[in-house]
Amino acid sequence: MNRRSFLLASLAACAAPAVSSKPTATTTPPAKKKVLVLGGTGFIGPHIVRALLARGHTVTLFNRGKTHAELFPELEKLHGDRDGHLEALANRTWDAVIDDAGFAPRIVKMSAELLAPNVQQYVFISTISVYKAFDRPNLDETAPVDTLEDPASEDVKKDYGALKAACEKVVEQAMPGRAANIRPGLIIGPGDPTGRFTHWPSRLAEGGEVLAPGDGSTPVQWIDVRDLAAWLVTVVEQNITGTYNAIGPAEPTTMKQVVDACNQAGGNKATVTWVDAKFLEKQEVHGWSDLPLWIDPTGDMAGFGTLQNRRAVAKGLTFRPIAETAKDTLAWLATVPEAERPKLASTGISKDRESKVLAAWKARG
Repeated sequence: MNRRSFLLASLAACAAPAVSSKPTATTTPPAKKKVLVLGGTGFIGPHIVRALLARGHTVTLFNRGKTHAELFPELEKLHGDRDGHLEALANRTWDAVIDDAGFAPRIVKMSAELLAPNVQQYVFISTISVYKAFDRPNLDETAPVDTLEDPASEDVKKDYGALKAACEKVVEQAMPGRAANIRPGLIIGPGDPTGRFTHWPSRLAEGGEVLAPGDGSTPVQWIDVRDLAAWLVTVVEQNITGTYNAIGPAEPTTMKQVVDACNQAGGNKATVTWVDAKFLEKQEVHGWSDLPLWIDPTGDMAGFGTLQNRRAVAKGLTFRPIAETAKDTLAWLATVPEAERPKLASTGISKDRESKVLAAWKARG
């Protein structure tokens, strides 16, 4: 998989203990803040809102009121549209704004410029997809980012990473020195409607022979949505600014370690068969979409799975074990209505195709 395919697959799929909420005896509790969340009702938004509320902050939501409008009935909800209908935000003051729903720089610029006079800090949720290439290991936040060939483009499918990079720039221009650009990798955990990570714990929990990619040694990275949300609260409380790769885990981790942890979470019912990456390519089995979390580390993706997170860790980002995420994801899946489960299973290789590929692997001669 090349970088372009990775970005398209990421977009198509989308639509260690957490930071303690109790101050130690030797620290002063953080000041309570008024926080505006743009969006707040999708996947990561509710986790952010709950984390803010758990720490005693006052939260206001701004969205169209169409997605999960039943959430957070106790909160102030302002309705409008990011694309030119921001009247509800005018002449209002907040300590910070968290923007988890910005994709087009033109639209992000409108909210950032409107809020700049009355907001101390703008926290923009970006993505590691902003990087121009992953062709070398251990990239940090100084690595070159992608740029738009057409500055007027708002084609998210085609220019996802470049658009997010442009959004970062307009936020910093609107609020110089007061912006935090947060670049998560694959966000996983309970509530994920995309099935991007869910494939592994759910498929392994079913048992039988399970196809796994490569030889298990490929480095992989992710961020549990609850760890991301908890750290965003820290970013607000400490008025942290700058650019950060919000990605884990704490130590380098291989695909085999993840698969083993997911298998354990499901009761060790599955037998795992590792299949060579070149063979998978010939079978048109693709990393990230057919086999989530994994990408064959070659070409312009040779350094994928090794991004540096030192800056964020130094500012308090912590990570829970992948086994905990897998266990909690399975527990959440058990609560999902049957009618909604086919959508969650749409990401990841089907069992029928998996069986055919495994048979071809064994019969290869």
